[in-house]
Amino acid sequence: MDGYRTAVKYLESFVNYEKLNRYSYKKSLGLQRIKSFLQFIGNPQKELKTIHIAGSKGKGSTCAFAAYILRQAGFSVGLYTSPHLSDFRERIRILRPGRVVPQMPFEGAISKKSLIGLVKFLKPAIERFEKSTVYNRHCRCGRLSFFEVYTVLAFLYFKEKKVDFVVMETGMGGRLDATNVAESLVCAITPISYEHTCYLGKRLTQIAGEKAGIIKQKSLVISSMQEKEAARVIQNTAANLQAKLFRVGKEIQYSAKGGYFSIKGVNNNYANLKINLLGAHQLANAALSVGIVEALGVYGFKITVDCIRKGLYNTLWPGRLEVLCRKPCIVVDGAQNAASAAVLKSAVKNIFKYRKLILVLGVSQDKDIKGIVGQLFALAHKIILTCADSPRAITPERLKRYLPDKEKEVFVTAGVKEAKMLALEIASSADLILVTGSLFVVGEFRDAYR
Repeated sequence: MDGYRTAVKYLESFVNYEKLNRYSYKKSLGLQRIKSFLQFIGNPQKELKTIHIAGSKGKGSTCAFAAYILRQAGFSVGLYTSPHLSDFRERIRILRPGRVVPQMPFEGAISKKSLIGLVKFLKPAIERFEKSTVYNRHCRCGRLSFFEVYTVLAFLYFKEKKVDFVVMETGMGGRLDATNVAESLVCAITPISYEHTCYLGKRLTQIAGEKAGIIKQKSLVISSMQEKEAARVIQNTAANLQAKLFRVGKEIQYSAKGGYFSIKGVNNNYANLKINLLGAHQLANAALSVGIVEALGVYGFKITVDCIRKGLYNTLWPGRLEVLCRKPCIVVDGAQNAASAAVLKSAVKNIFKYRKLILVLGVSQDKDIKGIVGQLFALAHKIILTCADSPRAITPERLKRYLPDKEKEVFVTAGVKEAKMLALEIASSADLILVTGSLFVVGEFRDAYR
């Protein structure tokens, strides 16, 4: 197989859970399929030192903080996250020591050449696997999914490049997520809230149970501050598995003052810290990441205070309270559930000054649309409804039905490019354009703006 487009076309031939209905998706769940295939090709994931992160919000930012700290400490770090903003190669990256590239948010993304080479290896391996007795015995629920194949591709790439650590974000949930085949040194759980309720459960305890499914026997677990129900599930799961649990807000503390913040970790105190990611919630993500790298000390990896300070400061993570322009101020943020929207609303009020706020909103069908609209509607003076080029996106016309029946100027656009042009047309230099609701919308808006 030659050519990047051919490789991409092959990867896209695998089923994508984003295009499945709830019944078909649930039927496809389980780790046996990906475990069987990984064993078939030699279990590359077992040769990696993995940090595994689950949660409802802040997963990507926490992954980025941890990866940049480890890179600052001289390690080569594989970073696996999802979804992507512009190019799905962003999901697989390697951060190498001594290569800090300011304003290059996706440095180290897997090259097209590497992707082609890995697909050349995977294609015949998958064909042999699907003809094997192992496949017929264990994989009756269908072929490997896109996310499973891409996760395997990441394992192979990180093994090939001999990275020191892999920082890996779950796709959805945790217990049955393809990434949960990794044998993690440390796992972490960011704040849990209501999301993907059709798949993960309608109660917070059910969702927390799925997220806590990444905890391994006698492992190290770092948790963000959680709602009481979620905290109880995490504590019980850790206790049952004899895992050592450290919690932000308990064993790990942080506080902010005058543009700087401090963290009191399990092993050290870290004063006068500064990050470039906006929002008070990012301080909590930073504290969680410090807990993660401190936990590696159990395995003999000592990260200095200076590496933690510089790593936190150098961290880049686009699409999260990212400022694209100042006049008018354009802010993009992938808040895609009610809890994230509430955090976004608070951050916008506390950080930015503006005359009017123009909300560009596009949401996926499987999200808590009512909750997101409930948090952001009052913040906006004008609203532009749009949709990403994704099968999961709700149409602007349907999205409009969720808006309260109040006198506010509402525009309906056919796509993100049209929404961008309209927002710039109606905004004055003193206004703020806030683009949110979906990372797919944020990614398309960033590309269109650039």
